[in-house]
Amino acid sequence: MRKMMTMTATALVAVLTVSGCADTGMSDTQRRTAIGTGVGAVAGAVIASATGGKAGVGAVAGAAIGGIGTYIWSANMEKRKREMQEATQGTGIGVSQTADNRLKLDIPSDVSFDTGRYDIKSNFAPILNRFADGLRSTPNYTVDIIGHTDSTGSDAVNNPLSINRANATRNYLINRGADGSRIYTEGRGSREPVASNATIEGRAQNRRVEIYMGEVAPQQR
Repeated sequence: MRKMMTMTATALVAVLTVSGCADTGMSDTQRRTAIGTGVGAVAGAVIASATGGKAGVGAVAGAAIGGIGTYIWSANMEKRKREMQEATQGTGIGVSQTADNRLKLDIPSDVSFDTGRYDIKSNFAPILNRFADGLRSTPNYTVDIIGHTDSTGSDAVNNPLSINRANATRNYLINRGADGSRIYTEGRGSREPVASNATIEGRAQNRRVEIYMGEVAPQQR
């Protein structure tokens, strides 16, 4: 019992620490995953106690609760990654696996959108076509599309421009057969630069769209 209480207290501290610190260096999804893991640990310990200390029961139930907001890196996701690496070779688009097991496409402005615009460029369309094909072959997927701008102009211009870019990307994918109910968009204006806005090259890097694709683990039954 004492050991179980110690584990529960440790997990609770982890949950409170992650949820209470805004500046942890984590993305929103990574933070949700960490919180979910802690919640699962707490739930598992409580359930184990209620079931007479059966660790297996507590672990399964805790995983089901804590697994909310987490992703799996399946053979299918690895295939999607290889496909997108092939499709984007030589374009400057970054293709990577994130720490929370999502496929990330980092699409710079020379591929995605012209300055001050949010219509899909001709060299962006084939990339989105290939991505949409992969979505139709992926079960239980979610997609987050985040638009960014450089610091030129005011927030009154940059904020709607960034969300319009994300929405234009979403609409294109839907027109290619993707399930719109699984695709979420967000515009972050100029708030998250990846390079200095003091140079032309840096501003070009900051004008970008990020696409995150995740496969959600099926719930324990």
